Amino acid sequence: MAHDLELIAWDAPWLSGYRAIGEPLAQQVAAGRSCAEVLDGAGAPVRFVPQAELPAGLAYERFIFEQQRVPTRDGLHDFFNGLVWLHFPQAKRRLNALQAAQIAADGVLPVRGPVRDAITVFDENAALLQAPDALWDALAARDWPQLFITLRLLWAQARLTLFGHALMEKLVLPRKAITAHVYRVPLDVGPTAWDAWLAQDLQAPRLADKPFVPLPVLGVPGWWLPNEAPVFYADAQVFRPPRGT
Repeated sequence: MAHDLELIAWDAPWLSGYRAIGEPLAQQVAAGRSCAEVLDGAGAPVRFVPQAELPAGLAYERFIFEQQRVPTRDGLHDFFNGLVWLHFPQAKRRLNALQAAQIAADGVLPVRGPVRDAITVFDENAALLQAPDALWDALAARDWPQLFITLRLLWAQARLTLFGHALMEKLVLPRKAITAHVYRVPLDVGPTAWDAWLAQDLQAPRLADKPFVPLPVLGVPGWWLPNEAPVFYADAQVFRPPRGT
């Protein structure tokens, strides 16, 4: 069984940075191996183990932090989580350490506090954007016509990379409303340094302030054919104006 991994369109632009490693691993799952087994042999700094190895009552994040093992189910969600571990190992370790520190300080509360909530949002749904100031300013202002129409050609100078594994899972079945929480990468950070930079930049107080900007990712030029028509961006249920306007 391929556990729905056969649904992944590896030629999708949002998976371009993951395809070289991810597609061969998905093929191994299709051949009958488990996601944990396939990911565990791919060279991550943690082990991937079956979900059954997570003891009852022990927080998932604490188990990873203490054991350096990631409980993994067969399916899209945990497969994409493994791919992010392979591509951003330092950032994933940093997020896990921040989660573990919050759990050690406060325990597992019925409702996550602001830091744990922000870490979860980042881990599940973040996208990383490195872009000229004009693009970022338009995005921060939710000025969708400026961002996607007036400045459309400027997107050729931008780099958008998915980080959240739940975001990747949702995009297996693309729909217009899928929205990422975007985190800005400075222009002076080189392509090979994103992981190290991110691991240093992710700090509990900064995350508590929720330094994210919403972006309907299928509006990105070149990411989805329907957005070539300007009317695509007229949908106010997806491309919402700033609050208070």
